[in-house]
Amino acid sequence: MRYIVLIFIFISLAFTVEQFNSDQRLQMPYKKEGLSEREAVEHLLSRLSFGARPGEVEKALAIGLEKWVQQQLEHSLPGAALEKKLSGYDALALDNETIVNTYLNAGQVVRMMQKNGTLSKDSMAKLEKADYRKDLLKLMQEKGLKLPQELNRQLVAQKLIRAVYSENQLQELMTDFWFNHFNVSVTKGQSQPYVLTYERDAIRPHTMGKFESLLKATAQHPAMLYYLDNASSGSDNNEMNQRIKKMVPANSKLKKTAGLNENYAREVMELHTLGVDGGYVQADVTEVARALTGWTVRPMMKDGYGERLAKMQQSRLGKNMATTEGDFLFLAVRHDQQEKTVLGKKYLSNGGLNEGLEVLHQLATHPSTATFICKKIATRFVCDTPSATLVAAMADVFTKTGGDIKQTMIAMLNSREFWKKEVLRSKIKSPFELVVSAIRATNADLRNAYQLNDWCTRMGQKIYSYGAPTGFPDKASFWVNTGSLLNRMNFGLAIAAQRIPGVGMNLLGLNNNHEPESVEDALQTYSAILLPGRNQKENISRLTTLVRDEALQARLDKALASTQPPTSIEEDKLGAGDMMGDAMTPKMGKGKDKKTPPMETAVSGQVAHVVGIIIGSPEFQRK
Repeated sequence: MRYIVLIFIFISLAFTVEQFNSDQRLQMPYKKEGLSEREAVEHLLSRLSFGARPGEVEKALAIGLEKWVQQQLEHSLPGAALEKKLSGYDALALDNETIVNTYLNAGQVVRMMQKNGTLSKDSMAKLEKADYRKDLLKLMQEKGLKLPQELNRQLVAQKLIRAVYSENQLQELMTDFWFNHFNVSVTKGQSQPYVLTYERDAIRPHTMGKFESLLKATAQHPAMLYYLDNASSGSDNNEMNQRIKKMVPANSKLKKTAGLNENYAREVMELHTLGVDGGYVQADVTEVARALTGWTVRPMMKDGYGERLAKMQQSRLGKNMATTEGDFLFLAVRHDQQEKTVLGKKYLSNGGLNEGLEVLHQLATHPSTATFICKKIATRFVCDTPSATLVAAMADVFTKTGGDIKQTMIAMLNSREFWKKEVLRSKIKSPFELVVSAIRATNADLRNAYQLNDWCTRMGQKIYSYGAPTGFPDKASFWVNTGSLLNRMNFGLAIAAQRIPGVGMNLLGLNNNHEPESVEDALQTYSAILLPGRNQKENISRLTTLVRDEALQARLDKALASTQPPTSIEEDKLGAGDMMGDAMTPKMGKGKDKKTPPMETAVSGQVAHVVGIIIGSPEFQRK
């Protein structure tokens, strides 16, 4: 009996030690790299947030570095103020079924109205007439239908508002990071309606959890299933399928089976898990695709098929043929039932839905995945070329903790490489990060967030619209070129002069309502406010020439000639088509904000000019 008790105690102690080892303590060795506490806080706010707001360095110093970082890792700070700012965006809480039946493109509207008898085929020619288009818009409004552009405006606006105002800044950074990693795009019509819930339900809840949970959530979400075409992937290697085909006429549509589609299988290995050099070959791509056949989307459009499927699933045969989990649908009749081999591991025949889940588990826990994911995290938060030593240390924690993202982040923060002086401000902000950091640094009031999307687009980053599954590259070389730098300077000048509708700021308020006595004084004062921790002497010397350049104002006026976002369906290019013309353009986000001064009365003068140049300067582009 004594031996049994001793064994039990030993096992318990071993389990406790393992748990302790997997839950690291924040150490952050910034002092070993010669940084002061203030410098360390400035670095943290530069990398773990979208940039410091006035007074945030002092606030973080007051509560202590470790507590500030812990709060960000837990992302549990109050969000009532943020939710209030988001309260006017009614689409954010909608489910997929409501969205796909509410936000319809022009073609869907016409087909729906033809089907229910509201619009006859003979009336199609009238769509070229503006008055008829207006009548059709009126009919849509009566039925509560809206165009996809309005959904996209709310999607973009909420991202900007969260990034600017959320107290849980690291959560917003990680949401942006993982969305880019598992990229989908509104430019693909099938995926577009689901992008909002993809970020909300598949990305955001898993940003600091287990990587495998994040991988599964993205793999089974309609946005990804449609974006990389796995929703249409099927196989004839299925007994049930063969039996059904024998029972139907030769000319029936049921005789046709969707072929195998390898798009998602390739990208889930190359981009989402193993990496391009992760040790797989083309045969593995095919086998993964076979394992994921039958993974598709529950029908949600009100066309009758969804109701028929629901009734079918009530029978025993139906339950065996179709399994739903939320909006994910597994069609057993389209699943490849033959044996498969993925990266040397055999999967026996007829594995069904669990077979695909086991393959995702295999990919999520593969050593190549740990290295690939950790290198990408280190590239985002440390430098463009993280050392192999740092990546290996992070990958070791990633593996031992079962892909725990939070613990992996702690391993990164506990490394000396994160705190080296040469990596401070070595990263270049993306256009989205530049826009958000400028608003935060100036404590600006964001009243019409969508207006900023046009500036992000000008600088090379149209939000949610990167067409390739790779997502936007996270390298300085991608963002830095002559054209983009010119647009960044134009943005800085425009926002400081309050010439971007929907954005207001009190520049004198940043300086306790004291107006600088000279251009030199303004440069000194606002450089210290907007560029803390920099070598102000060198930077001011570089900026003085720009401040005195009289041609800058003419450049600003030229840049602001087309500050408004796209004003037609054709320009938005969201799949609605140009059939309806401008009459169907949603009103949200259009025109100047009533609270924003018109251009001729907008804030001008040396303070705005100086602040604009600082925001557009190379030093402000760094993080």
